[in-house]
Amino acid sequence: LHVFGAMPAALAALATFLFCAYLALFFAAAGWSCVRAAPAGGARRLWLGVAAVVALEWLRGWLFTGFPWLNLGTSQAPGGPLAGFAPILGNYGVSLGVAALAACLVTIAGRRDRGAVRIAAAVGFLVLMLSGLALSRWDWTRPAGPAVTMALLQGNVPQEMKWREEVRTATLLAYRDMIAAAKAQVVVAPETALPAFLDQLPADYLEGIRARARADGKEVLLGVVEREPAGEGLRYFNSLVRLTGANESYRKRHLVPFGEFIPPGFKFVLAVLKIPMSDFARGGAGQAPIEAAGVRFAVAICYEDIFGEEVIEALPAAQVIINVSNDAWFGRSFAAEQHLQSSQMRALETGRWVVRSTNTGATAAIDTRGQVVARLPWFTTGTLEASVTPMEGMTPYARWGNLAALLLVAGVAGAALRLGR
Repeated sequence: LHVFGAMPAALAALATFLFCAYLALFFAAAGWSCVRAAPAGGARRLWLGVAAVVALEWLRGWLFTGFPWLNLGTSQAPGGPLAGFAPILGNYGVSLGVAALAACLVTIAGRRDRGAVRIAAAVGFLVLMLSGLALSRWDWTRPAGPAVTMALLQGNVPQEMKWREEVRTATLLAYRDMIAAAKAQVVVAPETALPAFLDQLPADYLEGIRARARADGKEVLLGVVEREPAGEGLRYFNSLVRLTGANESYRKRHLVPFGEFIPPGFKFVLAVLKIPMSDFARGGAGQAPIEAAGVRFAVAICYEDIFGEEVIEALPAAQVIINVSNDAWFGRSFAAEQHLQSSQMRALETGRWVVRSTNTGATAAIDTRGQVVARLPWFTTGTLEASVTPMEGMTPYARWGNLAALLLVAGVAGAALRLGR
């Protein structure tokens, strides 16, 4: 807000505080509801807390377009003892498991409960852990064909320089050269890799990339901004375009409030923020996967891949998931690593490889078990080449979405309400 959006520091601090306070309301509501429903405390309040935390986490994930960042379940991706539940119950189901383990530990460590209750909690703890570990060995999907070689570009263009006129030519030339040098069947450039509208790019520039790609036998997927007439003005779309195809593209549909669109009643924010193109149009629902090199790719632009229930809409057609991002907005904070971990959870939930091309990191290839098999260092310019296997088949979560997890949450809440003091 301040560094890149030119918002006064005091106002940026206030906005950040209010956003954190808003997110805290969900956990406050979970605690308040447990105290109201179980004023005497004890096991009823403890297990109501397990259900309430996950229920409010789910509510946070869709209310006002949603913000499911740092869900409890994401802590298990990859390699956590409960990660095996992700293909069955999704992120919220894993969150329920984490909360249940915590409740078991509280019971085991407590002194108010009888010995038999504490033993039962210890058994429940072990059953959850061992079940998750056993399920993590199960393969829910299978290869759909031979592996495809992919080149994931990381341009490392400083965010404060990205849209300046004096560096535009250098950026265009750098990405042209990276695409030409890449030795892969599919080359992916990150979100808004080129700082210009697609129709503004020189025709010989794009045709040069296409001609070289055709000669080398490779496909190019390019993150860029598209625009089209709308009434008396123009609409802008954050897109991933298949340059070597017949104008095939994916347009981002889940936009970031205040970063990519301004909610109704907040247009005055545009007068304060100086972020380029901060009012995009949404892409349509149900967009088909992009096909390149004989593989069908589901696309998630930037933080779209933190919404597991939306990513699975591209299945079973999609065989690989692509995420293009620009986390340079958050500097050298934990944000890029947290975003990477969300992508790892999507790999677990869908049984698909996830490949990420980003501006400054984390550019990575993630296998079906959520393991990062290759990545580039932060804030470096480079090309990550990876061999990626297209997958077919549906995990239980891909079929059910969040329904099974929410039914379990309701079941835990119902059982807790029946408990005595």
